[in-house]
Amino acid sequence: MDFLNNVLNFVLPITSLIAFIFFLPTYLFFKFLSFVFRSIFSEDVAGKVVLITGASSGIGKHMAYEYAKRGAYLVLVARRENRLREVAGVARFFGSPFALVIPADISRIEDCKRCIQTTVAVFGRLDHLVNNAGVSSINLFEEYNNHDNAAPIMDVNFWGMVYCTYFAIPHLKQSRGKIIGISSSAAWLPVPRLSFYSASKAAVISFYETLRVEVGRDIGITIVTPGLIESEMTQGKFMSKDGGLYLDQELRDAMVSAMPIMPIDSAVNGIVRSACRGDRYATEPRWMRMAFYYKTLWPELVEWVNYLIGMTGSSPTDSFGKRLLELTGLKTWFYPESVRSQELWL
Repeated sequence: MDFLNNVLNFVLPITSLIAFIFFLPTYLFFKFLSFVFRSIFSEDVAGKVVLITGASSGIGKHMAYEYAKRGAYLVLVARRENRLREVAGVARFFGSPFALVIPADISRIEDCKRCIQTTVAVFGRLDHLVNNAGVSSINLFEEYNNHDNAAPIMDVNFWGMVYCTYFAIPHLKQSRGKIIGISSSAAWLPVPRLSFYSASKAAVISFYETLRVEVGRDIGITIVTPGLIESEMTQGKFMSKDGGLYLDQELRDAMVSAMPIMPIDSAVNGIVRSACRGDRYATEPRWMRMAFYYKTLWPELVEWVNYLIGMTGSSPTDSFGKRLLELTGLKTWFYPESVRSQELWL
């Protein structure tokens, strides 16, 4: 057995490199043809039923608006019922025939089951499941005195998606529907102070990639890895190490630094377009895809840059990233007005 593994250790890298050189151009050509075909025959969601978790704010809220503009029936799920009703009203104005509001906490399996059952009871079908709800925490791992306080991050970001997906699969198989799982580019970027958040989002990617092998012939799965997008998170709303939510824009500035934050309307338009096209992956802004290749080819460089931006300085809010933002004066140009606001807008 050792002999066989030693042979494979020697042979496979060489043969794989040769295969990449000769077959990669052909593979990319056929991927391009597939992209063109899927773009021409993109799905029309008018009259279809779309369930969106985390629909009271951020990406979920604006995805509801984008689907509404395309004529879809909506099921809006989140904990804040008053916010959901506001979103439902705007969605109907944008063109949704009907928007059903379901207050729920998706970290609870019984709530997820109720959401799916209510959707099918009202509409008789489910076509798109948009698993979007999420929370973020910015703390060093060693700052957590009680790691149970970080459990809600995994409960919402990962288990909430798992629960909703489990109960939705039978209905999505019947409609040949789609799952849109909102992960994050932080899943493959080693950003300091995001250990639990990044781990939860990496789990989402692994879960949906495996599920695609199991049910991908019946259900389309689009994994979304957003970068810096206008939202409550980029506005500076985080979960503390004690488990509570707070607003800290100084810390946000230190972490984001002089990086452009994409307006949410443009980002959501791209995400929904990718989902209707049947893309396997979607990243907005699209240039963030290059960060994945940098991480793969030059991991030491990526780790050093992230350490420089987020870990150097006398305090978390006095990092090199914060100083760089102040020195360049790019905040006004790179941060949308809503993100610079001192009041939560979503």
